[in-house]
Amino acid sequence: MLRNGLEPWHLLIVAIVVIVLFGSKKLPDTARALGRSMRILKSEAKALKDDDTSATATEPPATTQAAGPTT
Repeated sequence: MLRNGLEPWHLLIVAIVVIVLFGSKKLPDTARALGRSMRILKSEAKALKDDDTSATATEPPATTQAAGPTT
C-alpha cells in the first residue's frame, strides 16, 4: 500500500488542497514572506557562527597556576 512513500499524485493532491484553503492570491505573498524569513534566519545563523569562531580565536590560552604560594 505505502511502498514508495509520496508519489507525484500525492503531491498534486496536497497542492490542490493548499490552493483551495489559502486561495491563489495569498500564495505568492506567503511564499515571498517564507523566503524572506529563511534568508534572515540563514544570515543570523551565519553571524552567530562567525561571532563564535572569532571569539574563540581571540581568547588567550588558559594558563594553569599553582595551588598555593611557594616559599
